Amino acid sequence: MLDAETSAEIRRLYYAEHWKVGTIATAKGVHPDTVRRALSEPGLRGDKRAARAKITDPYLPLIRETLERYPRLRATRLYQMLCERGYRGSAVQLRRVVRAIRPNHVEAFTVLTALPGESAQADWADFGPVKIGRAERRLSCFVMTLSYSRALYAEFFLDQTLESFLRGHVRAFAFFGGATRRVLTDNLRSVVLERRGDQFRFHPRYIELAGQYLFQPAPCRPARGNEKGRVERSIRYLRDSFFAGRTFSTLAAINAEVLRWIEQVAHRRPWIDDTSRTVEDAFGEEQARLLSLPRHPPMPLHRIEVQSGKTHYVRFDRNDYSIPHTHVQRPLTLLAGDTEIRILDAANEIARHERSWDRGRRITVPAHVNALLASKKKALESTACSPLEIAVPAVRAFLDAAFPSVRSSATLLGHLSRLLSLYGSELLATALREATARNTPTLASVEFLIERARRDQHRNPPIQIDLSARPELAALHVQPHPLEAYDRLTRDENQLDEGDPQ
Repeated sequence: MLDAETSAEIRRLYYAEHWKVGTIATAKGVHPDTVRRALSEPGLRGDKRAARAKITDPYLPLIRETLERYPRLRATRLYQMLCERGYRGSAVQLRRVVRAIRPNHVEAFTVLTALPGESAQADWADFGPVKIGRAERRLSCFVMTLSYSRALYAEFFLDQTLESFLRGHVRAFAFFGGATRRVLTDNLRSVVLERRGDQFRFHPRYIELAGQYLFQPAPCRPARGNEKGRVERSIRYLRDSFFAGRTFSTLAAINAEVLRWIEQVAHRRPWIDDTSRTVEDAFGEEQARLLSLPRHPPMPLHRIEVQSGKTHYVRFDRNDYSIPHTHVQRPLTLLAGDTEIRILDAANEIARHERSWDRGRRITVPAHVNALLASKKKALESTACSPLEIAVPAVRAFLDAAFPSVRSSATLLGHLSRLLSLYGSELLATALREATARNTPTLASVEFLIERARRDQHRNPPIQIDLSARPELAALHVQPHPLEAYDRLTRDENQLDEGDPQ
């Protein structure tokens, strides 16, 4: 099974460089069917560009580097690659050059002459601490520079996380209108997990991005910052020309200002390779050589698993965000961008918030609070008459009818509880329903009706028990049961006695 790095390289050679399946299989030492399976994964195909007139000498660095990586690559394939980069010489002329410089082993080169659309350089720049509310954050700037035209893209972030680094790539390519074939970076953890000489173990998410945009990751050698000198000079230019003397207000404001500065100042400066032209002119020439963008550009988000405590809030990056009370203490997924927070339960979004870069803030959606208060109100209403309402459900309608005229609902509930203990639930329920139907929801009416029902049923009056010496017994509650249940037990016993043999 192919690893992600090999799969991305196969896709780049096929879609960006337009190698044939057999050529890729030979170069990578795999079966052609393996190459076809790698190409069947979702992705975009590079579009063939028209040839542009060039001579052989500007392409020598590219030829040497390609032959270093693929020593047995045929000159006909190199000819096609150069034609896509603007070469208009003959294949015979190129064969002579390849025959002269093809080595068995050549020391690695650093490409000094950049071709249009061939490479870009990306890096972080630190601009010191900034205060946001009660929090202190580090202001960082992602900078990408096109190696040929020196056109640049810059965006400020409040962290240097992997997700911000990937978002910087996505937005830079969108700003340029295409992707380069290579991206030079430092050996930061967002790109390289492990390096041993010229062997790399790339971060899987960075390789995934490279496979989507068809660029080749190219980390510089350790302690060789000069290999990405163009982006280093862009960062110094950004510090001196844009950021010097400027105060930080908000992230959105400074990013809007830096984009205006790029368009009005940075891209209108003279182009270093020909001072009669501007960077904007060279960028217009290079833009036609960039690889096409994916139809559905990704937007990398920070994804973590969260769970609230007893409150309806989840914590992320030193702030609390509200969720519906129905999802408290359940495992949830939080997706964080640089401006927005989304909270999911499985695939269902349950909350969305504007991201706060402050510290100790509680971001609340009013609907979440209102739903929680409504549920609390229902819970209080459902337990207001317990255990009286459990024994006699008719008491709720009686209390609703009695509320406008009664002086104290608590006193009335006390008297009804006393009647329940004396007469039982059956007599009390009958009296309450009749009092409510007669529109006489008073304690006196209930006492009269319940006493009348007792006499009609020829029941003995209840025995009054004085518990003044044992007040703790008054708080005891025993669930009453219908007396008919005891009558049935008596009848069943009599029937068993009659059926017994003498």
